[in-house]
Amino acid sequence: MSSCREPKDLEFREFHNLTLEKLGFTGANLKVDLVYYNPNNFGLELNRTDLDIYVDSTFLGHSSQDLQVAIPKRDIFTIPLKIELDMKNLLKNGIMGLLNKQVNVRLLGKVKVGKAGVFKSFNVDYQTVQNFSLF
Repeated sequence: MSSCREPKDLEFREFHNLTLEKLGFTGANLKVDLVYYNPNNFGLELNRTDLDIYVDSTFLGHSSQDLQVAIPKRDIFTIPLKIELDMKNLLKNGIMGLLNKQVNVRLLGKVKVGKAGVFKSFNVDYQTVQNFSLF
């Protein structure tokens, strides 16, 4: 039965609308839209993210959000992500070296997706190489 199968992994495509907010020495917020493709023959709903974000193995920050994102079947969708940056760690580890270059981005944590009010947490451990520039 197709309704009993585990969903296929969502496929990361790209990120856009990268903006930096509330920049300070103790903290800052980074907003980014993550674009994914759902290869499944059914739609889903994302209702929670709890992710640590690393850039070139340096902890960039954490995102923990309750949200409602409709995931259409066999289509592209966007997840708006707000990341609380760890400025102390970034300054200590040389964030300036991460500007205007190609970097390895890693998302590690959990997301909760489901359908018809039934949700399940899935582990996320995703890596990609991206051109990255905050400015």
